[in-house]
Amino acid sequence: MGLLTFSINATLDGCVDHQEGIADDETHAFFTRLMDESGAMLWGRVTYEMMESHWPSVARGDVEAPPAMREWARKLEAKPKYVVSSTRTDYPWTHSHHVAGDLRTGVQDLKAATPAGVLLGSGKLATELDRLDLIDEYRFLIHPRIAGHGPTLFQSGLTGTRRLELVAAKPLRNGAVAMHYRRAR
Repeated sequence: MGLLTFSINATLDGCVDHQEGIADDETHAFFTRLMDESGAMLWGRVTYEMMESHWPSVARGDVEAPPAMREWARKLEAKPKYVVSSTRTDYPWTHSHHVAGDLRTGVQDLKAATPAGVLLGSGKLATELDRLDLIDEYRFLIHPRIAGHGPTLFQSGLTGTRRLELVAAKPLRNGAVAMHYRRAR
């Protein structure tokens, strides 16, 4: 069974607004490596639609982008993408699939079918999956910024404190720090 890894950009004050992070070659290389190590991507509908509205055009070359961003887009195009949504059922983006039915069962089945692991990149969905005790690892890229606004990590709350074990911490040249934690069981 593959691991479910939650990965997201966050500021020092926990803001996960995608516009607040540093979007440079080093950051994109970090997320490209994470995606390469995973067998599939998992998002909620809102994140999926945000990604779907931009990255396919970068992959096709319709949008000017630096090499690291284009590499990310091309690899994302080829990667299986799974979406949790109660309102949308049509997913025309290449290799996109709907996770339907019971959330716990659907994600457990996805983990079981994906030995290389699943990379989760949606904050609200992460809260729900953490409440179901399904997240195994956390890979945060903490940016040297204080946003002063939300959305924030787990802003709707969890049922209790999550104890984590540090696996690795690596500073990037841009001042961000890549943090890798495993759930303490």
